[in-house]
Amino acid sequence: MQLTENFNKSEFECKDGSVMPYSVLQNVKELAKNLQVLRDYLGVPITLTNGYRSPHYNDVVLPSRGYKTSKNSQHKKGKAGDIKAQGKSPLQVKSAIEHLIATGKMKQGGVGIYKTFIHYDIRGYRARWDYR
Repeated sequence: MQLTENFNKSEFECKDGSVMPYSVLQNVKELAKNLQVLRDYLGVPITLTNGYRSPHYNDVVLPSRGYKTSKNSQHKKGKAGDIKAQGKSPLQVKSAIEHLIATGKMKQGGVGIYKTFIHYDIRGYRARWDYR
């Protein structure tokens, strides 16, 4: 299912193959619209490395593989994406998101910078972190 010009539902689906609940799909649609704004602004493809995570995948599978996750993760609600933009550093992507939020073009939410990617979510209030 095509969600926006450049984003498909399959890109947001959980890696464990679990079915995405309808309520989560509605959040994913909103997230995709915001990421499309970012993609249009940057003018380069965006790769989603993580989108929706089922509760089991987030709370059991990833921790068993050594990953730290939040029990209240926005990924479980379909409101978060971990992204990379072709040819752009995480800092460049973060700066673009901050600009688009400040100008009202993207929804306020969580923005986390990591060594190789950016986490962006549409939680509706400001949250920032740096795990580089």
